[in-house]
Amino acid sequence: MKRHDFIVIGSGPAGRRAAIQAAKTGGSVLVIEKGRRVGGVSVHTGTIPSKTLRETVLNLTGWRERGFYGSAYRVKQDISATDLMSRMHKTLDHEVDVLEHQFARNGVERMHGMARFLDPHRIEVRLENGDTRVAEAEKILIAVGTRPYHPPEVPFNGRNILDSDDILEIPHLPRSLTVVGGGVIGVEYATIFSALDVNVTLVESRESMLDFIDHELVEDFLHQLRDRGIAIRLGSKVVGIAFDHDWPVTVLESGRRIRSEMLLYTAGRMGATDVLDLANCGLTADERGRLKVDPVTFQTAQPHIYAAGDAIGFPSLASTSMEQGRIAACHAFGVKMPPAPEFFPYGIYAVPEISTVGMSEEEVRRRGIPYECGVARFRETSRGHIMGLSNGMMKLIFSLKTRRLLGAHIVGEGATELVHIGQAVLNLRGTLDYFIENTFNYPTLAEAYKIAALDAWNRMPQANVEA
Repeated sequence: MKRHDFIVIGSGPAGRRAAIQAAKTGGSVLVIEKGRRVGGVSVHTGTIPSKTLRETVLNLTGWRERGFYGSAYRVKQDISATDLMSRMHKTLDHEVDVLEHQFARNGVERMHGMARFLDPHRIEVRLENGDTRVAEAEKILIAVGTRPYHPPEVPFNGRNILDSDDILEIPHLPRSLTVVGGGVIGVEYATIFSALDVNVTLVESRESMLDFIDHELVEDFLHQLRDRGIAIRLGSKVVGIAFDHDWPVTVLESGRRIRSEMLLYTAGRMGATDVLDLANCGLTADERGRLKVDPVTFQTAQPHIYAAGDAIGFPSLASTSMEQGRIAACHAFGVKMPPAPEFFPYGIYAVPEISTVGMSEEEVRRRGIPYECGVARFRETSRGHIMGLSNGMMKLIFSLKTRRLLGAHIVGEGATELVHIGQAVLNLRGTLDYFIENTFNYPTLAEAYKIAALDAWNRMPQANVEA
């Protein structure tokens, strides 16, 4: 048994950032990773592969150029699953190489195997060859991430009834695809396969979807999806899955039956904490395998055990997971941290992208804040004309009393990059005047900030008086 100052279970975004932060304080750090390679879900089945798949699809299909050359335009006529996977595996290899180099440079030890608690400070690791090792630490971080939720009534087979891990290893592209679950993962894969000209049906049991996003943005997004032929079935509960000549048939409560070559089930994920024997360290997880933590320090009910990343639930973003891991490590080693910024951006890498920061219009209303909105359409910008964009919009929300920016919401090309301008202004408590008075590169999509701000200015009562 070897003793360490800090043990991290999991090497995804939260785990790797925590491990490196802890090592920089001079602590002895061990990372336990159940997979053969470091990186966790984010690198191998989540963020990196899905976003690489998206970029590959947009490049090979010529999606971004169809505004000029028509919907029949293709860069590569016959796109195969092999075309998609080859780029993905190159990207994953590079990500793993970078991470291994970071661990080595910072003196972080690694052990590959399944971890479980023996008591609050000791962890047993079962190696691939069946041997076991025991490690002990003063402080521990649980960053095991999640795995796809498998309800018993869904007959997953890894062939044509798939979860979000399986979809990354399909042997061929389907002619039709049903996606069950209108959350972030379902929406991303539905739109990616639609860009490949696969006939896609998206099924969501609730009457609405992406409820945490500004509703006007979601309406624009759904209009774009329907306009290009994605069938969206809201308020449609799945009551069964049958087969017709080996093709899965999704049976809805309404009686509608949706037959497709493949079915992707993405309705939820489970925290991968069930194998940790949490009872041995005095912790319990909820029904979805998530751990409750202090929102400031990320300590669990056991003060020396921390948890971060997807295993603690919303927002379940790689970006926020990294910060959670870093904050947890800083607290564990007594490093003083300034308070975290109030607002962080949320990105959905669908086709088109959605990104948002700050309050939605619905939240502003609930709080009773007098406000005004400004909207810019990407087709109103010269850069949008150059790129052949017919869709895409930016919505800014400002306080009427203080003129401060309250929220920035974008749907369209480059949304996840553009949002950071709004994030900076928001966290620095900037106002509408910043966008009006400053100069933006021309032609750029970022110019939409000025257009949206001027749109809001024109609607403000005090602006009309000044004019």
